[in-house]
Amino acid sequence: MIRFEDVSVTYDGAAEPSVRGVDFEVPEGELVLLVGPSGVGKSTVLGAVSGLVPHFTGGTLRGRVTVAGRDTRTHKPRELADVVGTVGQDPLAHFVTDTVEDELAYGMESLGLAPEVMRRRVEETLDLLGLAGLRNRPIATLSGGQRQRVAIGSVLTPHPRVLVLDEPTSALDPAAAEEVLAVLQRLVHDLGTTILMAEHRLERVIHYADSLVLLPSPGEAPIVGTPSEVMAVSPVYPPVVDLGRLAGWSPLPLTVRDARRRAGDLRGRLAAAPGKRRQAPQPPPGPDPGHPARRRLFRRPTPETPPHRHIADVRSLSVRRDRTEALRHMDLTVTPGETVALMGRNGAGKSTLLGSLVGLVPPTTGSVTVGGVVPHRSAPPDLVRRVGLVPQDPRDLLYADTVADECAAADRDAHAEPGTCRALVSTLLPGITDGTHPRDLSEGQCLALALAVVLTARPPLLLLDEPTRGLDYAAKARLVTVLRGLAAEGHAIVLATHDVELAAEIAHRVVLLAEGEVIADGPTAHIVVSSPSFAPQVTKILAPQQWLTVAEVREALA
Repeated sequence: MIRFEDVSVTYDGAAEPSVRGVDFEVPEGELVLLVGPSGVGKSTVLGAVSGLVPHFTGGTLRGRVTVAGRDTRTHKPRELADVVGTVGQDPLAHFVTDTVEDELAYGMESLGLAPEVMRRRVEETLDLLGLAGLRNRPIATLSGGQRQRVAIGSVLTPHPRVLVLDEPTSALDPAAAEEVLAVLQRLVHDLGTTILMAEHRLERVIHYADSLVLLPSPGEAPIVGTPSEVMAVSPVYPPVVDLGRLAGWSPLPLTVRDARRRAGDLRGRLAAAPGKRRQAPQPPPGPDPGHPARRRLFRRPTPETPPHRHIADVRSLSVRRDRTEALRHMDLTVTPGETVALMGRNGAGKSTLLGSLVGLVPPTTGSVTVGGVVPHRSAPPDLVRRVGLVPQDPRDLLYADTVADECAAADRDAHAEPGTCRALVSTLLPGITDGTHPRDLSEGQCLALALAVVLTARPPLLLLDEPTRGLDYAAKARLVTVLRGLAAEGHAIVLATHDVELAAEIAHRVVLLAEGEVIADGPTAHIVVSSPSFAPQVTKILAPQQWLTVAEVREALA
């Protein structure tokens, strides 16, 4: 159904091809997963299937890509629209209409389908993706995860023979991700739909894939094989595979169920080391600049914060948007050096709470203070030194023409030493060149740049909204290292995330939200271990022992 024949793509102005030697086939009725580190060209490969590469992006495509017998170099995207449905990394760039129901119908209208057919398919899709309650909602009022489901639904309604999906679950909560992936699996098994998908959160999707295509590094030819074959050599792998490698299991397990069946001996070894049983992480008592083993992220000392016990204090906060009550009587405190993970289903109010903390969303009732000031009443130059937000779409923070200009502007705005922002970018994601336009960066690279821009001002309170979207496991590990260093220096971190593995790695505390209310607030181990939705893979595999990460297991066995 999809055929790549020795394909290489070189973008205008680039010295080397973005991808080279891509040669593989996706048979009809299979789900193939495209994996690899950030920035290796996965989105380029997907774009070549839909014709967006090179017709929309420009550049030179050598070799041949065919979809259902049509050469994508000679067929423009509109000539492939009846065969290929595409969802990119940014759902907002996908939308044409204003409301959910209109967006689901738009693709079918463009293809000239009969009104009664459109109505039936819209209803089916609303039910399949759990969108029935949102049918009349303006898209602009939806959460990031809700928008992602709408974007997926809008390409399902025309019933394309081929689906091309770029990180389709990156903004979804665990339960919603399972629902969407179950729908995709049903399309493959029951209707023979062909799916080519790129996804960094392999723990969610790898067991659905018929085969994997690994792009090991930029410009390197792909490796194609079964999931277990590719995982044995892949530089990116989910926690279940990491644990399997540590335990020496062969073949490597791909699911929690497979791993649990083999974990008896490993549980016994861990139980025999009682002195190394994990302890829930505790926030540091405060910054300790004199500690010889602590490397600072910034050349200048961390700024003095006002003498408040809590760096952020939320009291009886309610926020109403139109007819929707986004937050209801919420109480929350955050102390210096603490890392708090906000979790909950899509639309629970996580992003609204972050917006309130940074002054973007004024309270309807209640109060919010950060560093002793009221955010929505504070001047931006004063607020930026107290709190910084990296939003769901990091491009909202980027406006310069090159990475170097963006970093120079961040240094000036924060009155930091020249090179501070650039050093942070290199720490988070090496390989981003100074002359690259921020809009040409991958989702993960954009996030690294935006995070560096915010961190340049060294805000005592750092807010992150879905910070691991588009990041591979290595980039996520670098992010964890940076965030741990910030917390050790006394910075408070609040992150809204659906990434349960990230929360297990760095959060001292988890706050669960539902319908705008706090339903649980406590130490990470106590909250996630008891949750079937938010427990990390290692916890599920080694239960009833309470381990959260592979790193903890590795340390205990050392």
